[in-house]
Amino acid sequence: MQGLELSRKYFEQFGLPMLKNDFADVENRIAAGLAGPGSDCFGFDDTVSRDHDFGAGFCLWVTDEDYRSFGFRLEKAYARLPKSFLGFEKGESNYYGTARYGVKTIGDFYLPLTGRRGAPESPEEWLRIPESSLAAAVNGSVFADPLGEFSLIRETVKNGMPEDIRLKKLAARAIFMAQSGQYNFPRCVAHGEHGAAALAAAEFVRNTASLVYLLNGSYAPFYKWALRGMKNLKLFSDFSEKLTQILTSDFSAESIKEKQQTIEEICSQTAEYFRKTGLSDINSDFLEPHAYEIQNKIKNPEIRLLHIMEC
Repeated sequence: MQGLELSRKYFEQFGLPMLKNDFADVENRIAAGLAGPGSDCFGFDDTVSRDHDFGAGFCLWVTDEDYRSFGFRLEKAYARLPKSFLGFEKGESNYYGTARYGVKTIGDFYLPLTGRRGAPESPEEWLRIPESSLAAAVNGSVFADPLGEFSLIRETVKNGMPEDIRLKKLAARAIFMAQSGQYNFPRCVAHGEHGAAALAAAEFVRNTASLVYLLNGSYAPFYKWALRGMKNLKLFSDFSEKLTQILTSDFSAESIKEKQQTIEEICSQTAEYFRKTGLSDINSDFLEPHAYEIQNKIKNPEIRLLHIMEC
């Protein structure tokens, strides 16, 4: 059983009755679910994942005001829930909001992920927050949120990135793809620097993955889950296998040729998508000029004038 399913079952069997019986007067102010850092919140967990930070449990999110009113009582009630469930130990919680389970204020949940006690507001904030943090802020599942405040922030983070910031990130990803994959990878190979070529290939993969998520209106998760998560995307999900091949094949002459062909195929498909969607009208498969074309579409002059690679 994966963590999200375990969490929901534990909440439905023990958490929901606790709220209805002991917190009936404020149940309509308490959000519940499981989200944030962790493979289980993305649905990527397996038996290997259970060696740390895994167990039966869920989160209860309340406003700062409500925490001051009944937060400690809610924590005590959560602590009394069964210590094991369906063969799994109860996950760690504490009174400081630092554990993955238990009672947290809404602001305390979002602060380490967005740098604010809510959603980003300024374009600069959106630009600086790592996409993996934004991904962790909107993953998992919300089981209940009658007040709606937690979910309102969640939806803003999920869908609220300003278009200028998305364009800035796409421009940066495209030029890094051109620099690392189309330019530096073959040059490093020609120099006989296979270690440098491997680094160039990794940079190409990292930036391509980020670009694919952005084109899908999503955020790339922590790097170790990026290729796996890409398989579930609607657009360019087949890139996952291609990028894996670039990373994992050896440096024999045949493999190098295949890597270069795959890089060019990916860049060609990306350039075609840029033209198809009006992001660029450059008639070239080299992604560098597309990057500048995309950056020139940014309306905010301060964002548009940032270095092309800044993202």
